[in-house]
Amino acid sequence: MLARVASLSSTHAGAGRNKLFIRAIADSGVAGPTQATTGQYLADMRLNYAAPDPDLKLYDVGRVEVLEGPQGTLYGAGSLGGIIRIMPNAPNLGEMGGQVSAGLSATQHGDPGGDLSATLNLPIVAEKLALRVVGYGVQDGGYIDDVNRGKEDVNRTRTWGGRAALRFAPDDDWTIDLNGVYQQIEGDDAQYATRSVGRLERASAVAQPYRSDYLLGNVRLEKQWDSLRFVSSTGFVRHDLSESYDATQPGGPPALFRQRNEVDIFSTENRLVRDLDNGLGWILGGSYLQSRSKIYRSLTGFGAALIQPEVLPGVPVFGRGQPAAATGVRNSVKEATLFGEASFEPVRGLIATFGGRLTNSRLSGEALDPVAALSSADLARAEAQADRSETIFLPSASLLTDAIPNVTLYARFQQGFRPGGLAVDDQRVRRFQNDRISTIESGFRMGLPGRDTIALSANIAYTDWRDIQADVTDRIGLPTTANIGDGRIYTLEGRIVARATPRLTLDGSIIYNDSRLTRQAAFIRALSYDDQSLAVPNVANLGGRLAFDYRAPLSDRMNLHLTGSARYVGKSRLGVGPILGQTQGDYVDTSLSASVTRGPVQYSLSLTNLFDSEGNRFSLGTPFDLNTDYYTPLRPRTLRIGVDFAF
Repeated sequence: MLARVASLSSTHAGAGRNKLFIRAIADSGVAGPTQATTGQYLADMRLNYAAPDPDLKLYDVGRVEVLEGPQGTLYGAGSLGGIIRIMPNAPNLGEMGGQVSAGLSATQHGDPGGDLSATLNLPIVAEKLALRVVGYGVQDGGYIDDVNRGKEDVNRTRTWGGRAALRFAPDDDWTIDLNGVYQQIEGDDAQYATRSVGRLERASAVAQPYRSDYLLGNVRLEKQWDSLRFVSSTGFVRHDLSESYDATQPGGPPALFRQRNEVDIFSTENRLVRDLDNGLGWILGGSYLQSRSKIYRSLTGFGAALIQPEVLPGVPVFGRGQPAAATGVRNSVKEATLFGEASFEPVRGLIATFGGRLTNSRLSGEALDPVAALSSADLARAEAQADRSETIFLPSASLLTDAIPNVTLYARFQQGFRPGGLAVDDQRVRRFQNDRISTIESGFRMGLPGRDTIALSANIAYTDWRDIQADVTDRIGLPTTANIGDGRIYTLEGRIVARATPRLTLDGSIIYNDSRLTRQAAFIRALSYDDQSLAVPNVANLGGRLAFDYRAPLSDRMNLHLTGSARYVGKSRLGVGPILGQTQGDYVDTSLSASVTRGPVQYSLSLTNLFDSEGNRFSLGTPFDLNTDYYTPLRPRTLRIGVDFAF
């Protein structure tokens, strides 16, 4: 998705560990307990809450929708930047079929990789009941060498998982879907390098593996009455993410810090929709969400006992590979919501839409495995601060007109928010408050990509962000969450899609961002010494994409498909202040692919990072050593050969 959408950006800590951002609404590059700024959905089921992107593989997917935010009225908390919705292919009630795909890849300066997937659609009762299953496995070869441990290509990752969907349609009006997802990601080591050591190299004392386990179950009901539609979606998510960081101190023996984030989400949403002609209609609904997250931390020293230097205040280091618990945290959020939106035509050619969302959030939290230095009074005070209730109303309004032939003009106002919670700061438990965002934008669309010879779109947006929640590092280097102040963001976007010939389509897009903290929290003011370090974290000042798509028949049964793209990611800063203020970005990522389809078989060849560029996608290595020499390079030039067989 990153290669296709100019307004979409990400951190690059590794598969299953990244944070996704839409249109410059980014909090920081460090992963902590705060809620994501981008809501992610599989159809109508929420995928994440207080955890990174689960990075589900997009096999057997019909389309992916990216809705720029805020989207608070219809999607609630955690949609400040917008929404990413994955729409998988639904079971086909009337026809059996499937697909098998396999590929081999070779990475320059690294290990080879491969992938295998299979999809099966099986009608059980004709036109009534069908099952669709997908299974896959992917191995991405490593390309980072650790010279200190004498190991090459240490950052190999393996992903395997699958989806299953059962659809029951007792009649023409009712549809019942049961969906299940499981995916596991295992990374052998981190993917950052150190410039002073060498290209694609670093020198670590210990390996830094990680693992992500993701489980989802969902039930969806839909009932249709002419133009009236009722949809109910209820489900559960369990997401466990285990990470490790090199905590070795200068002159000390090897030490490893481990963090495990366990997130449980239960959500249900029920809505009634009235679809009318010309984009008119209304929606009315209610939802309930409960998220429970637990972060466990430990420190393991590998030297001899009794001679270990202190790494974390109050945390003993036993040595000889014996772990010691560090302070963790539990956060719980319960949200009950009523929402609605309606569109009407006050005058011919003008559509007005108004909506609102009323949310009551019940928050609670506590310290887990607190260090002995924390008194019972400290813990009781933190838990009392975390145990609270908040009620918030988010309005929205928009105007849209097509008074000019083939041109749509629009203006929109929308808000979003994230609830607060507890975080661990310097081994102490501290509360962070909710943040709130307001965006006003206007723009135009001319033509429809894929239909018209020329399609143009552009918009300008102003965002006001209050009490920004950001994952930062405490004085020790551990991830924590704090309110860093208020900010504002100006965004300008444009896109042109041209059908140069009936077979060739050209696509170009650009995004410009101007962000700044207008009010800094006290600790940010103390850390910052230059104007540039007060930009909103992880917001690239400029981004753009150029792409082409060419399709042509080679014979009656054979077709050729060529695609290529170049994406520029501008400069941004990892965080706020001089400690996390390292620059990153300012690189171009390229790709080229070709496929030939003959009947049910497709042969494909793809090449990424055509010029074997190094780049710097992400400037964080281990948080225990905020060395400005760390960088995360692009995956070196990689060639993949694949074959797909459909039946």
